[in-house]
Parts: sequence; structure tokens; C-alpha cells
Amino acid sequence: MSGIRLDAIRSRTLGPLDLTVAAGELVFVSGPSGSGKSLLLRAIADLDPHEGEVWLGEERRSRIAPSSWRRRVGLLPAEAFWWAESVGEHLPGTTSVTDLRATAPIESSLGSRLPPIVVRLAKSLHRAPRPISNPPALPDPSIIADWLDKLGFGPDVLGWSVARLSTGERQRLALVRLLAQTPEVLLLDEATANLDPSNGARVESVVETYRKAHGAAVLWVSHDPEQRKRIAGPSLIIRNARLELEA
Repeated sequence: MSGIRLDAIRSRTLGPLDLTVAAGELVFVSGPSGSGKSLLLRAIADLDPHEGEVWLGEERRSRIAPSSWRRRVGLLPAEAFWWAESVGEHLPGTTSVTDLRATAPIESSLGSRLPPIVVRLAKSLHRAPRPISNPPALPDPSIIADWLDKLGFGPDVLGWSVARLSTGERQRLALVRLLAQTPEVLLLDEATANLDPSNGARVESVVETYRKAHGAAVLWVSHDPEQRKRIAGPSLIIRNARLELEA
């Protein structure tokens, strides 16, 4: 994994900003409503117009294809967009069904408890990948199942219709969708804002586990001062379009 560095980033309301988040480090960002916290994350993800450069380790963002950048530097927005009917269709490879033998060990051990969408996920993640440059390292299905369990879901959630999900369920499942891309950097925009304390703690635990296991750099926008105290890490605040260390 690599850290991320902002070099004179400037948008219509921010900057210029310089910031380094090392691999495995978590940095919080706070600030009043309208100060530009979400705009900062969107600029880093290359989703909004801005000036300056962002570095992923020794690689310039301007030298990386946008699709590859947005996989390696993953943004979890406050309200995630869902484009398909079921939850499982939003995870890598769940629309391909090619080799039943690839999932035979899984099906024989779990039998009818596996919904069809989980079988499709397992098959797609076990088949030989297409020869593409810098392919993503997709997680094992058991890891996705573990994330779901830690966030309060069973594997059957992959067959649920997105339309039935509550706001909080969408927020937690969007985190699984993001982590399934195995990003090197997490950009989290109020990742627990719509959650009760119990589910908020679940999200914090999964993020911390992923950060430590993968050495991911995390930039987390949070309005919750207790959360910022609870999770160790520097806390910055946006004042007058600049980043300052929070007292």
C-alpha cells in the first residue's frame, strides 16, 4: 500500500492545500457546514475540477488512468449511488456465471444456505482473471462474508433488492462495496453519520481492521468529536479555506 500526498490542491472554495497521509495512517477532517470537506474528498478522487497534483506513493495522479485511480483511491460518499437492482450486483464480477466447478467446494459445504447471488460471486472471484494491466486483487468471498457479518448482515443480503434497504443499511453496504475494490486509500465522507451507535461502532471496527491489515491511508471527514477522540489519529479542521491542526 502507498500513502497519499496533496500538492497545492485548490478548488473553487479551498486551498491551496498540502497534506500527507502515510500508508496505514488515519487522519480526520472536520469543519463547519459548507467549508468544503466533501469537495476536498471529491477533488482528491478527481471527481471535481481543481488545480494541483495528488501523489499515490511515487505515482502522480495525472499519470494514472481515472478508472484505476478511483479504484486505488476509493471514495465513500455520504450518499452512495446504487445502479443495479440487487446488492450483490454491485460487488465485483457478480454478473458472470461461467464455471460451476469453481464453486463446488463452497456449495458442498454450505449447500442450500447459499443464495444464488453468493454462488455467482464465488464463481466470478475464483475464475481466471482477464489479462488487464494492473488488475485489482479481488478479495476472497470469505472475506466479503466476514465484512458483511461484522456489519450485521448475513450472506443472503447479496440477494436483497436495493429498494428495500434503509439509509443506514445502504451506508454500511456501500462500505463493503468500496472495500471489495481493495483500495490503497480510503476517503470517507461521514461514514457513520446516519447510523445508531451500535452500527457506527461496527463501521469503525471494519475500517480500522482494513486499515491495519492492508496498510491503507485513511482520510475521514467526521462531524463527531467523540469519534475523533475514540479513534487515534491526527484531526484537522478546515478554516478560511485552509487545513489546520485541531486543538
